[in-house]
Amino acid sequence: MEAEAEAKAKAEAANAGPADPTKFVAKKSKATAKKGTQATQWAIMQASGIPDEEIPSFAESMHWLNYFPPLAKRDVIAMGCQVDWRRSFITTDANPFYDAFVRWQFNTLKKIGKIVKAKRFAVYSPIDGQPCADHDRASGEGVGPQEYLLIKMAVYDECLTGDLAPLAGKKVFLAAATLRPETMYGQTNCWILPDGDYGAYELANGEVVVMCERAALNLSYQEQFAEEGKPKCLLTFKGQSLIGCAVKSPRAELEKIYCLPMMTILMNKGTGVVTSVPSDSPDDFMALSDLKAKPALREKFGVKDEWVMPFEVVPCVHIPEFGDACAPMVCAELKIQSQNDRVKLDEAKHRTYLKGFTEGVMILGNHKGKPVKEAKPLIRQEMIDDNTGMVYSEPERTVMSRSGGECVVALTDQWYLEYGEEAWKAKAEKCLENMNCYHDEARHSFEHTLGWLRQWACSRSFGLGTRMPWDEQYLIESLSDSTIYMAYYTVAHLLQGGDMYGEARPSVDPSKLTDEVWDAIFLGTAKPSEDDFPRDLLDRMINEFNFWYPFDLRVSGKDLIQNHLTFAIYNHTAIWEDEKMWPRSFRTNGHLLLNNEKMSKSTGNFKTLKQAIEEFSADAMRFTLADAGDTVEDANYVDDTANAAILRLTKEITWYEEQMAEIEAGNLRTTEPNKFIDRVFTNAMNTAIAQTQEHYENMMFREALKSGFYDLQSARDAYRLMSAEEGGMHADLTKRFIEVQTLLLAPICPHTCEHIYGTILKKEGSVTSAGFPSGEAEDVALTAANKYLADLITNMRKGIAKCTAPPKKDPKGPPKVAKEGTIVVASEFVGWRAVCLSILAESYDTKSKTFPPVPDILAKVKSSELSADANFKNVMKMVMPFIKFKMDEANVAGASALNTKIIFDEMDVLKENIDFIKRALSLSTLTICYTTGENAGSKADDATPGAPAFEFVVTSDEDLAAGVANMLLG
Repeated sequence: MEAEAEAKAKAEAANAGPADPTKFVAKKSKATAKKGTQATQWAIMQASGIPDEEIPSFAESMHWLNYFPPLAKRDVIAMGCQVDWRRSFITTDANPFYDAFVRWQFNTLKKIGKIVKAKRFAVYSPIDGQPCADHDRASGEGVGPQEYLLIKMAVYDECLTGDLAPLAGKKVFLAAATLRPETMYGQTNCWILPDGDYGAYELANGEVVVMCERAALNLSYQEQFAEEGKPKCLLTFKGQSLIGCAVKSPRAELEKIYCLPMMTILMNKGTGVVTSVPSDSPDDFMALSDLKAKPALREKFGVKDEWVMPFEVVPCVHIPEFGDACAPMVCAELKIQSQNDRVKLDEAKHRTYLKGFTEGVMILGNHKGKPVKEAKPLIRQEMIDDNTGMVYSEPERTVMSRSGGECVVALTDQWYLEYGEEAWKAKAEKCLENMNCYHDEARHSFEHTLGWLRQWACSRSFGLGTRMPWDEQYLIESLSDSTIYMAYYTVAHLLQGGDMYGEARPSVDPSKLTDEVWDAIFLGTAKPSEDDFPRDLLDRMINEFNFWYPFDLRVSGKDLIQNHLTFAIYNHTAIWEDEKMWPRSFRTNGHLLLNNEKMSKSTGNFKTLKQAIEEFSADAMRFTLADAGDTVEDANYVDDTANAAILRLTKEITWYEEQMAEIEAGNLRTTEPNKFIDRVFTNAMNTAIAQTQEHYENMMFREALKSGFYDLQSARDAYRLMSAEEGGMHADLTKRFIEVQTLLLAPICPHTCEHIYGTILKKEGSVTSAGFPSGEAEDVALTAANKYLADLITNMRKGIAKCTAPPKKDPKGPPKVAKEGTIVVASEFVGWRAVCLSILAESYDTKSKTFPPVPDILAKVKSSELSADANFKNVMKMVMPFIKFKMDEANVAGASALNTKIIFDEMDVLKENIDFIKRALSLSTLTICYTTGENAGSKADDATPGAPAFEFVVTSDEDLAAGVANMLLG
């Protein structure tokens, strides 16, 4: 449904476009237009496979709703998704059943006081003539209004000369936007960008404010100009014309301050006019210091000495850590050299601004002695009341609407949802606490959103959607009308009869769906009479809702956490008092990269679902999607993975066919499957089942693919290798593997697995209804024993390679071979290792599965009996690595890793697999003994439990020949 909301937004943008439907032009921001890289709407639609003759029809918004949903349904079916299509629906007033549902939702929210009408600042699209919600934006999703106080600095009449002469006789103010009105007492000057473009704008009250054009446009939508959206500009000029201009700034201790040049002012933020408080702003302090210290800089911009040199820092806020003037102190500490030292200035700002608010105390002005956090709002309101300041707002960052224009902030009279209200927020936070968000990052994003989200404008003037039931001049915006539609899924099929547009009338006329009916269905209130609504249908709808709700899982995009998904939490907690009806989990995804690059139609790095299915097959495409990533970060679809998936799947099918034929022919082993390799393979399948089930439950498809396919394939390959000289693979285990592999992979590759399940395994029914495979719990000891054996063989191979390598002095000598070997096993840890394990076991918290800090453990070791050892200093060098190793092992295996004996019988494993070890290493003789045995030899002290020592008898071909000759001579 998020995709549909996107389509709705695009449709509305199309309606706002040119009247001529054949003239489709890409709506570009200034930056994008300059780059010239954005494709036209026509080209984008062509790239999406839409025929040229069809494209003009998209000028009508309803065509979007009629065209795309059936195609999406077609492609999702081709992908192999199992969907109850009877429950699909369109979420606009084009569907009268859903329209009635949304009307009930908003009537309910209004009735319980969650919707109010008020004038609020909102991001606004001048082109569309209405607030621009997130789904209406081409860029800038999640950006909200940033509210400032405009400081009105009165220009002295004698300064209205030259370029400013046309303003003579008027009340002229330089308007500077600030977030820190409490620091205005410390102003020493005002900053202007010399080459910046400024204008003088006449307000509705006759006053004139100087600011940049962008700020004036924002202000014109905030009831400050005579005509909305049309700031009255009296003249324009460069900032240089303001340099040296004297102003009287409200709250400033100094009677007269001057406009000075600052080259780092951003004209796309604030008004272009900046107050200067060098006592508390590192940027202001360094800029003023530069002007004082550099005559050439003053001369460059025509700055007279009397405008700069007499002005010293005016302390206004005391911060315990920094004193009465934090900026000079921090700049000195960081050794900042000039206003261009950006990195250090950012650090200085970071260090001072937050402490100024949280710890600062006023030392100047009417609120002297008050904490800054108390004084700030009081000073702000006083300046608004005495008309020395005015409220101003602009977008936090640039926002572009889908219609192509840059958005402003407007003061709009509209309907708002009271998100952020304390009692409602507390319920939303409680809901989130009990939800599964699958990733910590997603949970943190929800928590952050609940922290900042406040009143949300839920109405707009035109577009697609449902009319506000009590005020039909407004529509409900697209992110607000789809927050509880999960409830509508439960009854959609009974009302619409499988028609997603709601045009069929199989059961009841939508006009019968009154609020009383919806209350009975969703809230369990009294049922209306049979005359008002069919009782049988009503009972079926109630049963459906109660069966399915609450919803267990909602999958969506991570960018919707900041609006749609958090709205869903709020709305559920408002409409359903019963906490059991609240959402249980949200799984959020990132966007999709294609071959490590962002998907973009304009660059050609783009692929539709239909194209991917046709190119790779549905299952190979699904395999690649599963392999693309599990986190909330952007997943990466790689074509090479899809091509490899095709080969992997077809290769598996061939192997399964061959093995089933071998089983039927009686060519595989059928004796009791109790050999070590059989037990290990069985255990590997059980482990794969348990791990894969957990990964699927956690929506970790990449991990599920790893444990349920890649790891299981590796276990099968190892079984094939080890069983080659053990009578071959076992028939029952081979068939079991094919079935388990098929069932584990079925959620990802259903078509392939359906073929294997029915055609190769000859099972009845469908693989999709076969259920998840079951198995016994993992035998951890057997898993450890198998890894132990594999690691031992690897290490012994390295040992043989090392001891048979030709000497560097005589690399051309006769080659050496190792035919005899000895493995020395330690039955348990002794000495200092045993003491360390005892201390670790005592320190381990079995409930939290954690250890105390390592220094605490080392302190216990130092105070133990080991301290009496004469060789204690050398022992301690080995203690730290050993402790770290065993702690890591315990994090995986639990407390059993801290025993002085390992969890399997090392000697039994080696004896059972002695023939396999000999063949793997090409040894003719292999002796296995304990460290205390007579054959232990010189390596006995090197062995520890799980890490046996080994040595080899190495001979050369010449030695062997001499031995044979001696035998013949004897």
